Amino acid sequence: MTEGQGPEPDRVEVAYARRDEQAILSVPMSEGLEVREAIERSGILRRFPEIDLATNRVGVFSKLVSLDRVLEPGERVEIYRPLIADPKTARKKRAADREGARDAKME
Repeated sequence: MTEGQGPEPDRVEVAYARRDEQAILSVPMSEGLEVREAIERSGILRRFPEIDLATNRVGVFSKLVSLDRVLEPGERVEIYRPLIADPKTARKKRAADREGARDAKME
């Protein structure tokens, strides 16, 4: 598969990304192939031992799915890293930091 192209029609892809490394691995499609099986066949669990399918969420083209979802040819399974910070808490902190910076300029 070349950069910028989608998966081959008789295959699925398994994707995972860390800040320092990303991988998209191709897996041959078979009848009834489930998300968990595609992940296991891809070898991505050996490459990224921090992946824990009991805690990491997974999706197909950015939509959350269960590990037993049956895949269609050409789909991409994505393994999501846990959030480092709660998005709501992070937004509040950024807003407070901006307010504090603005108040400091006024002094």
